[in-house]
Amino acid sequence: MRLLPHEKTALFIDGANLYAASRAVGFDVDYRRLLDFFGSVNLIRAYYYSALLDTEEYSPLKPLTDWLAYNGYTLVTKPAKEFTDGAGRRRVKGNMDIELAIDMLEMAPHIDHAILFSGDSDFRRLVEAVQRRGVRVSVVSTIKTAPPMIADELRRQADQFVELSDIAGDFTRRQTEPRQRTQRAEAEVE
Repeated sequence: MRLLPHEKTALFIDGANLYAASRAVGFDVDYRRLLDFFGSVNLIRAYYYSALLDTEEYSPLKPLTDWLAYNGYTLVTKPAKEFTDGAGRRRVKGNMDIELAIDMLEMAPHIDHAILFSGDSDFRRLVEAVQRRGVRVSVVSTIKTAPPMIADELRRQADQFVELSDIAGDFTRRQTEPRQRTQRAEAEVE
Protein backbone atom coordinates (compact mmCIF):
# COMPACT_ATOMS: atom_id res chain seq x y z
CA MET A 1 0.00 0.00 0.00
CA ARG A 2 1.37 3.38 -0.96
CA LEU A 3 1.16 5.60 2.13
CA LEU A 4 2.73 9.04 2.18
CA PRO A 5 3.68 10.36 5.64
CA HIS A 6 2.73 13.97 4.90
CA GLU A 7 -0.78 13.14 3.66
CA LYS A 8 -3.74 13.84 5.91
CA THR A 9 -5.52 10.50 5.82
CA ALA A 10 -8.89 9.15 6.94
CA LEU A 11 -10.08 5.55 7.11
CA PHE A 12 -13.67 4.65 6.23
CA ILE A 13 -14.40 1.09 7.34
CA ASP A 14 -17.59 -0.61 6.21
CA GLY A 15 -17.69 -2.95 9.21
CA ALA A 16 -19.91 -5.68 7.73
CA ASN A 17 -17.97 -5.67 4.47
CA LEU A 18 -14.53 -5.84 6.14
CA TYR A 19 -15.74 -8.61 8.45
CA ALA A 20 -17.06 -10.68 5.53
CA ALA A 21 -13.93 -10.10 3.42
CA SER A 22 -11.49 -10.91 6.23
CA ARG A 23 -13.37 -14.08 7.13
CA ALA A 24 -13.53 -15.09 3.46
CA VAL A 25 -9.73 -14.89 3.15
CA GLY A 26 -9.14 -16.47 6.56
CA PHE A 27 -8.29 -14.01 9.33
CA ASP A 28 -9.74 -11.86 12.07
CA VAL A 29 -8.91 -8.16 12.20
CA ASP A 30 -7.00 -6.80 15.19
CA TYR A 31 -8.30 -3.22 15.23
CA ARG A 32 -5.51 -1.94 17.49
CA ARG A 33 -2.93 -3.26 15.03
CA LEU A 34 -4.95 -1.80 12.15
CA LEU A 35 -4.56 1.69 13.64
CA ASP A 36 -0.86 0.99 14.27
CA PHE A 37 -0.48 -0.03 10.60
CA PHE A 38 -1.48 3.52 9.65
CA GLY A 39 0.83 5.07 12.26
CA SER A 40 3.27 6.25 9.58
CA VAL A 41 0.71 8.70 8.14
CA ASN A 42 -1.05 11.74 9.49
CA LEU A 43 -4.25 9.86 10.41
CA ILE A 44 -7.00 12.42 10.96
CA ARG A 45 -9.85 10.02 11.66
CA ALA A 46 -10.71 6.31 11.53
CA TYR A 47 -14.45 5.79 11.00
CA TYR A 48 -16.10 2.42 11.61
CA TYR A 49 -19.66 1.87 10.35
CA SER A 50 -22.00 -0.80 11.66
CA ALA A 51 -25.72 -1.38 11.93
CA LEU A 52 -26.63 -2.92 15.28
CA LEU A 53 -29.61 -5.10 16.01
CA ASP A 54 -31.51 -3.35 18.77
CA THR A 55 -32.78 -6.24 20.85
CA GLU A 56 -32.70 -7.08 24.49
CA GLU A 57 -30.49 -10.06 23.73
CA TYR A 58 -26.71 -9.86 23.98
CA SER A 59 -25.12 -8.68 20.73
CA PRO A 60 -21.74 -10.15 19.77
CA LEU A 61 -20.88 -6.78 18.23
CA LYS A 62 -21.30 -4.86 21.51
CA PRO A 63 -17.81 -5.58 22.94
CA LEU A 64 -16.21 -4.68 19.60
CA THR A 65 -18.13 -1.44 19.15
CA ASP A 66 -17.49 -0.42 22.77
CA TRP A 67 -13.77 -1.10 22.37
CA LEU A 68 -13.60 0.81 19.06
CA ALA A 69 -15.39 3.83 20.54
CA TYR A 70 -12.83 4.08 23.38
CA ASN A 71 -9.71 3.32 21.33
CA GLY A 72 -9.33 5.82 18.54
CA TYR A 73 -12.20 5.03 16.19
CA THR A 74 -15.16 7.23 15.38
CA LEU A 75 -18.02 4.78 15.64
CA VAL A 76 -21.04 5.39 13.42
CA THR A 77 -23.99 3.10 14.09
CA LYS A 78 -27.72 2.90 13.58
CA PRO A 79 -30.33 0.31 14.47
CA ALA A 80 -30.67 -2.56 12.03
CA LYS A 81 -34.13 -3.50 10.86
CA GLU A 82 -35.38 -7.02 11.50
CA PHE A 83 -38.11 -8.42 9.26
CA THR A 84 -39.53 -11.64 7.86
CA ASP A 85 -39.22 -12.10 4.11
CA GLY A 86 -41.84 -13.60 1.79
CA ALA A 87 -40.52 -17.11 2.44
CA GLY A 88 -40.93 -16.68 6.20
CA ARG A 89 -37.19 -16.35 6.92
CA ARG A 90 -35.93 -13.88 9.51
CA ARG A 91 -33.80 -11.20 7.86
CA VAL A 92 -31.74 -8.33 9.21
CA LYS A 93 -31.02 -5.25 7.11
CA GLY A 94 -28.70 -2.48 8.13
CA ASN A 95 -27.16 -0.47 5.35
CA MET A 96 -24.62 2.18 6.39
CA ASP A 97 -23.76 3.42 2.88
CA ILE A 98 -25.33 6.87 3.19
CA GLU A 99 -23.64 7.57 6.53
CA LEU A 100 -20.25 6.60 5.12
CA ALA A 101 -20.84 8.68 1.96
CA ILE A 102 -21.80 11.80 3.91
CA ASP A 103 -18.80 11.53 6.22
CA MET A 104 -16.36 11.01 3.35
CA LEU A 105 -17.75 13.97 1.40
CA GLU A 106 -17.64 16.18 4.51
CA MET A 107 -14.04 15.14 5.26
CA ALA A 108 -12.83 15.60 1.66
CA PRO A 109 -11.81 19.28 2.10
CA HIS A 110 -9.72 18.32 5.15
CA ILE A 111 -7.83 15.25 3.89
CA ASP A 112 -5.44 14.24 1.11
CA HIS A 113 -6.08 10.48 1.15
CA ALA A 114 -9.25 8.49 1.88
CA ILE A 115 -8.90 4.76 2.48
CA LEU A 116 -12.14 2.85 2.00
CA PHE A 117 -12.45 -0.66 3.40
CA SER A 118 -15.30 -1.97 1.26
CA GLY A 119 -15.97 -3.62 -2.06
CA ASP A 120 -19.50 -2.33 -2.47
CA SER A 121 -20.22 -1.05 -5.99
CA ASP A 122 -22.53 1.62 -4.53
CA PHE A 123 -19.41 3.54 -3.51
CA ARG A 124 -18.08 4.06 -7.05
CA ARG A 125 -19.81 7.42 -7.52
CA LEU A 126 -18.74 8.49 -4.03
CA VAL A 127 -15.11 7.71 -4.85
CA GLU A 128 -15.41 9.65 -8.10
CA ALA A 129 -16.93 12.68 -6.30
CA VAL A 130 -14.20 12.69 -3.65
CA GLN A 131 -11.48 12.38 -6.32
CA ARG A 132 -12.91 15.46 -8.08
CA ARG A 133 -12.24 17.32 -4.83
CA GLY A 134 -8.54 16.42 -5.10
CA VAL A 135 -8.49 13.50 -2.65
CA ARG A 136 -6.58 10.32 -3.47
CA VAL A 137 -8.76 7.26 -2.77
CA SER A 138 -7.48 3.77 -1.98
CA VAL A 139 -9.92 0.88 -1.76
CA VAL A 140 -9.12 -2.18 0.37
CA SER A 141 -10.97 -5.42 -0.38
CA THR A 142 -10.27 -8.77 -1.99
CA ILE A 143 -10.35 -10.39 -5.39
CA LYS A 144 -9.06 -13.68 -3.97
CA THR A 145 -12.54 -15.07 -3.32
CA ALA A 146 -14.96 -16.57 -5.78
CA PRO A 147 -16.72 -14.37 -6.64
CA PRO A 148 -14.47 -11.40 -5.78
CA MET A 149 -15.72 -9.27 -2.87
CA ILE A 150 -14.99 -6.02 -4.68
CA ALA A 151 -17.04 -4.71 -7.54
CA ASP A 152 -14.95 -4.29 -10.68
CA GLU A 153 -16.22 -0.73 -11.26
CA LEU A 154 -15.16 0.33 -7.76
CA ARG A 155 -11.74 -1.23 -8.22
CA ARG A 156 -11.25 0.62 -11.51
CA GLN A 157 -12.40 3.95 -10.06
CA ALA A 158 -10.00 3.86 -7.11
CA ASP A 159 -6.60 5.51 -7.39
CA GLN A 160 -5.19 2.41 -5.74
CA PHE A 161 -6.71 -1.01 -5.09
CA VAL A 162 -5.17 -2.84 -2.15
CA GLU A 163 -5.66 -6.58 -1.87
CA LEU A 164 -6.73 -7.22 1.71
CA SER A 165 -4.81 -10.49 1.99
CA ASP A 166 -1.57 -8.72 0.95
CA ILE A 167 -1.65 -6.43 4.00
CA ALA A 168 -3.55 -8.69 6.41
CA GLY A 169 -0.37 -9.88 8.14
CA ASP A 170 0.08 -6.37 9.52
CA PHE A 171 -3.20 -6.43 11.45
CA THR A 172 -4.23 -10.05 11.88
CA ARG A 173 -5.51 -11.16 15.25
CA ARG A 174 -5.68 -14.83 14.34
CA GLN A 175 -5.80 -16.97 11.26
CA THR A 176 -9.00 -18.80 10.47
CA GLU A 177 -10.06 -21.18 7.75
CA PRO A 178 -11.21 -19.24 4.68
CA ARG A 179 -14.97 -19.51 4.39
CA GLN A 180 -16.88 -20.30 1.27
CA ARG A 181 -19.10 -17.39 0.33
CA THR A 182 -22.77 -18.13 0.61
CA GLN A 183 -25.76 -16.13 -0.45
CA ARG A 184 -26.38 -15.40 3.24
CA ALA A 185 -22.89 -13.93 3.66
CA GLU A 186 -23.37 -11.86 0.53
CA ALA A 187 -26.71 -10.55 1.86
CA GLU A 188 -25.03 -9.49 5.13
CA VAL A 189 -22.57 -7.34 3.17
CA GLU A 190 -25.38 -5.38 1.49
